[in-house]
Amino acid sequence: MDTEAVGRVSESVARFLGTGRYLMWQTIFVIVWITLNLAAVSLRWDPYPFILLNLAFSTQAAYAAPLILLAQNRQENRDRVSLEEDRRRAAQTKADTEFLARELAALRVAIGEVATRDYLRRELEELHERLDALTPPSDPGSTAPVAHVPPRKKRRKKPRPVEQPLAESVEGD
Repeated sequence: MDTEAVGRVSESVARFLGTGRYLMWQTIFVIVWITLNLAAVSLRWDPYPFILLNLAFSTQAAYAAPLILLAQNRQENRDRVSLEEDRRRAAQTKADTEFLARELAALRVAIGEVATRDYLRRELEELHERLDALTPPSDPGSTAPVAHVPPRKKRRKKPRPVEQPLAESVEGD
């Protein structure tokens, strides 16, 4: 006997037993059964204590309970496999996130060492001013000597590095 086929059948039965449709049909069946056995005197196949109806319910319960348990066991196995897969994915996601955080921290450190646009602009302006001071006037007939080079201005500080709070917070967690 194919255990998978039995499992699929048990799951479909358990699914059906857990529906409102099943409860409605069973309720209608019990009402019709009792009504026929009380009202139709000539059709009484199960008189008042309804022993045959109780036997039918007991048989149904004897088969329904193991089928429901079998369906629950199969669902538990599927849930276990799904949980293991979720744990594996979570571990991979965590590793990827930590890697990206380290890479981002390294980029921030590298960017902190790179000259900013404002710093480069100031340096170029300073060089331009110094070149202007060295360049003779544009009058072609003039024989004026080259202007004296002014002393070099005080060197400006390097740009401050970008703050790096992400690297410490990720590695500390």
